[in-house]
Amino acid sequence: MPFLDHLEELRWRLLKSIVSVVLLAGAAFYFRNELFDFLVLPLGDTELHFTEVTGSFYAYMKVSLISGFLAALPIVFYQFWSFVAPGLYQQEKAAVLPLVLVSTLLFLVGAGFCYWMVLPLALKFLIGFSEGLLNPIITVGSYISFAGLLMVAFGAGFELPVVTYFLGRLGIVTAPLLAKGRRYAIVVILIAGAIITPPDIFTQVLLAGPVYVLYEISIIIVRLTGKKDTARKDDIAG
Repeated sequence: MPFLDHLEELRWRLLKSIVSVVLLAGAAFYFRNELFDFLVLPLGDTELHFTEVTGSFYAYMKVSLISGFLAALPIVFYQFWSFVAPGLYQQEKAAVLPLVLVSTLLFLVGAGFCYWMVLPLALKFLIGFSEGLLNPIITVGSYISFAGLLMVAFGAGFELPVVTYFLGRLGIVTAPLLAKGRRYAIVVILIAGAIITPPDIFTQVLLAGPVYVLYEISIIIVRLTGKKDTARKDDIAG
């Protein structure tokens, strides 16, 4: 396929993904109160405030957008894997639907792990850090942004096994290469954690730990599923 045709296909797949997120976010807005109550559970008894006239409205919009994005994950991943599928061999293209399913499950597991485990710990540490000295006044917008960003970051981090599986099937990475690059992987994971999480070392470490475990799991996955060079040459020749 010519390069411009690739760009055209990418544009349409991005458009379909965005439209699906917007439509599902609109549907989620109808249940905004229930979704909001669920998202603020990790806060416990801490009260939220808003300092602008539109503060509460934008907070509900953020909750709906986060919910719409999570609900649209199967569609988003289907568009993504369908776009990169031409890079696979013919017999491997049948793996698109399993990849969509696994990618969605891993993202939700990562977001759920953040919501149930990491977010309460992070809030307890960050809010209680100055307990007795300062009184927290947390705006609803800042909390929704903090929680949403953290959940998306963990969801994205948990996609590592799927990404390495795909790269292993293409022959771009191998298990020995990943094993040899452990020390570099630790640095990259820490840097990525510093970029995509809020600027505090606590949440960065909470993200980096599970992602490194997934990196070790990815080595095993690539070792079991990655194609040998000879096998790929035979496949190409066939």
